[in-house]
Amino acid sequence: MSSPPAYPGIRISGCWALGAEGSSAESLDRLLPPVGAGRSPRKRTTSQCKSEPPLLRTSKRTIYTAGRPPWYNEHGTQSKEAFAIGLGGGSASGKTTVARMIIEALDVPWVVLLSMDSFYKVLTKQQQEQAAHNNFNFDHPDAFDFDLIVSTLKKLKQGKSVKVPIYDFTTHSRKKDWKTLYGANVIIFEGIMAFADKTLLELLDMKIFVDTDSDIRLVRRLRRDISERGRDIEGVIKQYNKFVKPAFDQYIQPTMRVADIVVPRGSGNTVAIDLIVQHVHSQLEERELSVRAALASAHQCHPLPRTLSVLKSTPQVRGMHTIIRDKETSRDEFIFYSKRLMRLLIEHALSFLPFQDCVVQTPQGQDYAGKCYAGKQITGVSILRAGETMEPALRAVCKDVRIGTILIQTNQLTGEPELHYLRLPKDISDDHVILMDCTVSTGAAAMMAVRVLLDHDVPEDKIFLLSLLMAEMGVHSVAYAFPRVRIITTAVDKRVNDLFRIIPGIGNFGDRYFGTDAVPDGSDEEEVASTS
Repeated sequence: MSSPPAYPGIRISGCWALGAEGSSAESLDRLLPPVGAGRSPRKRTTSQCKSEPPLLRTSKRTIYTAGRPPWYNEHGTQSKEAFAIGLGGGSASGKTTVARMIIEALDVPWVVLLSMDSFYKVLTKQQQEQAAHNNFNFDHPDAFDFDLIVSTLKKLKQGKSVKVPIYDFTTHSRKKDWKTLYGANVIIFEGIMAFADKTLLELLDMKIFVDTDSDIRLVRRLRRDISERGRDIEGVIKQYNKFVKPAFDQYIQPTMRVADIVVPRGSGNTVAIDLIVQHVHSQLEERELSVRAALASAHQCHPLPRTLSVLKSTPQVRGMHTIIRDKETSRDEFIFYSKRLMRLLIEHALSFLPFQDCVVQTPQGQDYAGKCYAGKQITGVSILRAGETMEPALRAVCKDVRIGTILIQTNQLTGEPELHYLRLPKDISDDHVILMDCTVSTGAAAMMAVRVLLDHDVPEDKIFLLSLLMAEMGVHSVAYAFPRVRIITTAVDKRVNDLFRIIPGIGNFGDRYFGTDAVPDGSDEEEVASTS
C-alpha cells in the first residue's frame, strides 16, 4: 500500500485530498498571527441578503434576523432533527476558529455554536484551591459534566430551547447567569473531549478532528491564558507539562480514529472547510420541510374542534364586525371598533383560565365565597406585527402581565413561514400564555408560534390562541397539530382564496390599523405571513 502524499491536506475516511501547500521551515512567529490580529468579526448572511447582514442591533446585543424555516411537519411534530457537527482536537488547536469559518461559509441562518468549555463541573472547595495553584487537571474527562452535555445536545437536536452554563475561567467556577440557546438547524459542538463519551458520539452526525502541531498549540495557549485568563507564564507551562500534554496523548489524540474528517492545520485548511460545508448543505437539503402546502390539503372538511370557542355573535358583536369588515370604514373607526372587539375577546378568553375557590372578608366583616386565579402568572405573546395591537387590551384587564413577541414572515421564494425574531420572558414555562394574532388563515404562522412556545417548555394546555378572525382551515390546522391548545376568536370564516387570504375576510389588518399602504399580492406581511 502506497504511503499518503507528502502534502498537508484533509484526510477523509482513510483517503487524502490535497490542501494548500505549507512550509515547516517557517518559524512559529510567522505561522501565528500577532495577538489581536486575524479575521474580521463574522457577519452572518443568508442567500437572500448578500449585501447587508440580516440583524437588529440594540443597546445590549445583536439579534440575527435571518428566518428559520419550519422544523416540524403539519402534525406539529419534528420530523428531522438538527444536524450536529462535532469538532475535536487538542487545546488551542483552532477548533473555535474552524467552527466560525464553517458557520460563515455555510451561509445559513440559525446555526448554534456550543462549546464544551461551558460544561466544566462545579468544583469543590478543595478542588478550587488546587485550581488556584495550577494543580487541578482540567484536561481529564472527569472534569466535564457529560450528563449535562448530552441532555443539552439532545434538546437542541430536538429543536428545544436550552440553558447553557457560563463558565468563568479566572475563578474556575460557573457564573450564576445562564445563556439561552434556541433554534438550531445546525449545531456545532466543539471541545477537547468532544469524542470522549460514547453517548455523546451517537448524537453527532459528523465528527471533525482539528490536527494542529503541538508547538503551535503551546504558543497559542500561552497567549490566550496570559492575555485572556490572567495567568502567569510559569503557571501555564506548569499546567501544560503536568496535565495538558499527557491528556492529549492519552485521551484526545486517540479519538482521532473515530473522526469522519481530520483537518490538518486547522483554520488554514480552506479546502477541508469547503468540503465540510458542501456535505452539510447536502444534508440540510434533505431536511427541508413544506408545511403550508400540506396544511392546505390536510384534515379539512371536519367538524370544528371542541377546543374552539367563538365569542357569542350578539347584535353588538355582529355590528362591530360589520364596521371593521367594510372597506369604506375610516382608519379611526377601524381602530376604535377593533379595540372594542379585542377587549371583549380577551375578557372572554380569561374565563377559560383555571380558578379555585377562595374566601375573602368584606368591609362589613362578612365572608364572601369567591374565585381566584389558580395559576402562577399570565404572559401575553404577540405575533408581530398585527398581534401587538392586542397588547393594550390585555394590559387593561390583566395587571402586571408580562409580554413577549415573535416575528414570523413568509419567505417569498418558498411560500413557507419563517421565524425571524423572538423575545420571551424568563421562566415562561410556568405561565398560562395568551398567544395573540389578529387574523389566522392557513394557521401556518400560528402553528410556528405554538411550536416555539412548546420548545420553551410551555405546556400545550396552557396555551390560548386568540384571534379576531380565523378561517376554518386555520382552526383545523392548529387543532389537529395541537389538540390541547385552546383556540378563541370572535368569528370564523369558511374559506381562504388562492393567496391564502380569508374570504370574506377583513383585508390586511396591519395595513388598515397602522395606515400603511398595501403591499403587492404574494408579499402580504399580515395575511400571508405573520397572521396566516
